Amino acid sequence: MATAEEDQTEAPRAAETENGREIVLSAEGVTVRFGTTTVLENLSLDVYRGEILGFVGASGSGKSVLLRTILGLVRKQAGTIRMFGRDLAELDDAERMLIDMRQGVLFQHGALFSALTVLENVQVPMREYIDLPKKLMDELALLKIELVGLPREAANKFPSELSGGMIKRAALARALALDPDIVFLDEPTSGLDPIGAAEFDELVAKMRDTMGLTVYMVTHDLDSLLTVCDRIAVLGKKRVLVHGTVEDMMKSEEPWVKSYFRGKRARQVVRPAARMKEDS
Repeated sequence: MATAEEDQTEAPRAAETENGREIVLSAEGVTVRFGTTTVLENLSLDVYRGEILGFVGASGSGKSVLLRTILGLVRKQAGTIRMFGRDLAELDDAERMLIDMRQGVLFQHGALFSALTVLENVQVPMREYIDLPKKLMDELALLKIELVGLPREAANKFPSELSGGMIKRAALARALALDPDIVFLDEPTSGLDPIGAAEFDELVAKMRDTMGLTVYMVTHDLDSLLTVCDRIAVLGKKRVLVHGTVEDMMKSEEPWVKSYFRGKRARQVVRPAARMKEDS
């Protein structure tokens, strides 16, 4: 029988591919119900290595439910979720831990522990999954803090002493603590002013390019969808309605997609950006 360590080595070789691209995350036929209410039904979605996928949909459509289902926080009633080619439902505890170590999560509003400093927050995944000397853990945490653009002195501050933008960066540093392969971002720019949101988008793109990350980003931010997302998936009617590039979204005749990307509120943002792409 293969050990958990061997399974981690073999996982990339077992991963599925499509058109030569590795599928890091695959959801197939996923159904989630709460009592008699069906939130997701027969939903399928693939996420490719190295891409930034923007996941969007109307409020209450189930975006966060799908994210939490992928993370194992919500139970599905049907379907299969694979990560790095492995069916998550078939993993034992040791194998699941190795998969968990390869993913990072930034929850909406940051979800930092208020009683811990930024340094201690970043160290939470390290303490949970690996055994390191305190000095080395401090050095690694400081490295992540600086990596996301925070000053070193922020390490000893508590969340209550940080601005909204600093909280987001601290939460991203925690998500990157174990050098993951895939990062899940839940509304990462919500609550930020336009400048702060743009800076955070640039940071995410930089992290993808320098660290080879795959990014699954739940967002309502049209600017984020336009500037950093390689592909967009739209959730509606309990499934993925359409997925593709911004140009694909602009051509879609799905009513919600059409309203979101070509409606009155989108005119100021999407159409000029689309023209700029066409002109280039």
